[in-house]
Amino acid sequence: MNPRPTSGRAAAADRLARADRSRTFPPLPARTGARGLFAESWWGSAWLEALETTALDSARLARGRTYARDGHVDTINVTPGRIVATVRGSRPRPYSAEIRLRTLGDQDWDGLLDAIAAEPGQLTALLAKKLPRALAEGEVRLLPGPGDLVPRCSCPDNGRPCKHAAALCFQVARLLDADPFVLLLMRGRGERELLDELSRRNTALTAREARAHTRVATTPPHSSRASGSERTTRAAGGERTAAVAPGVAPGEPLAQGTPASPGVLAREALADRPRPPLPPPLPAPPQPGHPPALPDGDGLPFDPATLEFLAADAAARAHACVSAAGSASPGSGRPAVHSPFPALPPWEDAIRLAATAHPTAGLTSTTRALYRDLATATGRTPTDVARSVAAWRQGGPEGLALLDTTWNPPAGDFDRARSALLAADLPALRPRHNHLTDPGGRIQLRFGRDNRWYPYESEPGAEDWWPTGPADPDPVGALTTLLAR
Repeated sequence: MNPRPTSGRAAAADRLARADRSRTFPPLPARTGARGLFAESWWGSAWLEALETTALDSARLARGRTYARDGHVDTINVTPGRIVATVRGSRPRPYSAEIRLRTLGDQDWDGLLDAIAAEPGQLTALLAKKLPRALAEGEVRLLPGPGDLVPRCSCPDNGRPCKHAAALCFQVARLLDADPFVLLLMRGRGERELLDELSRRNTALTAREARAHTRVATTPPHSSRASGSERTTRAAGGERTAAVAPGVAPGEPLAQGTPASPGVLAREALADRPRPPLPPPLPAPPQPGHPPALPDGDGLPFDPATLEFLAADAAARAHACVSAAGSASPGSGRPAVHSPFPALPPWEDAIRLAATAHPTAGLTSTTRALYRDLATATGRTPTDVARSVAAWRQGGPEGLALLDTTWNPPAGDFDRARSALLAADLPALRPRHNHLTDPGGRIQLRFGRDNRWYPYESEPGAEDWWPTGPADPDPVGALTTLLAR
């Protein structure tokens, strides 16, 4: 028997539930000033108390506190029963620290949610980011006790906990200070999920109370006929009561002749209304952010250094797009719509990545290995890759295009360039297509479609041209810089 296919609405709800059960927090800033208590709330202090009563070495705890205070803990991810973060220690690569905590079962959650629904003040406190002590210390204990926190770390230290896991615990206490729903997520349920369930339980509780009030408000037994308003109420909603008149308590029968409040139709309450405009977007930061360094690991399906580089490139591209969108186009008042990163063929994009991965011009063991891998993947030679990288650094897509293609520029700037060079007492160069070349075969200027001059040089007689130096809109400046090298 084939299982019934999942509906689109159910699949979307499942995706939302999974997303709600995972929260990622950016690195918390370093703490400066007084060296007093690390947690500010009573529940944050209770979290640290569970850590300290389990720790076997107070010195490791002290070092973990210092690591946390100095901002060594990177992005923190919280899921049911598990908290993970990378912690930077004394080595270049950070370690992966983890804290595990038992989640609550369905029966425990039912009891906890019933307790919150029965006491509206507890939900009010949670929405105000406060954890009621009666809720945390009730029949279902939310806060961990001694031995409930299970630390793990990729470092070689066998301490329980090591200083990296201890640092993570200290930073989690700060997260709990700001939002006790983080603790509920550790125990197994996300914030949106909990609020939706509490809304359903409150609705059911309100319905039960309304039915009880209806029974109280019904006609006394000695009356044999119901009034017209009661018959209307029963016909419209069965056991539900009609709208209560102002000044009449719920459950009290209406006095004779008292008009009922008409209420508000649902379609009117939910109708669209004019809303104030959204605030303007925040300005883009001056520089793109840097992704956290990933720890080394065995058996990973990817290279951590490569993933770090791709993340940094994505951040740089996103920063450039946001900056371009924020700059208004002339005279229109609308944001510019051009992407600063047009779509590139795979070869050009690979060269762009290689050129920006290591922006220095020197060849190192790392860049040589990168060029070899790129040459193997694209069917080129490492020399082709290195030359193309140099062309990209010189002028981006236009610099790379000039490396292998020629074109015939119209009369104008190209023709006047030879006269300008001679007037500056510089060597006479022979024109061919968009190239001006030294008869000795050592230096060359290439004119781009962006009206800039790209300097090249080669060993005499070798015709092995390499991009050298920056592009310049002035041929005299480009050649002067080239000759000065």
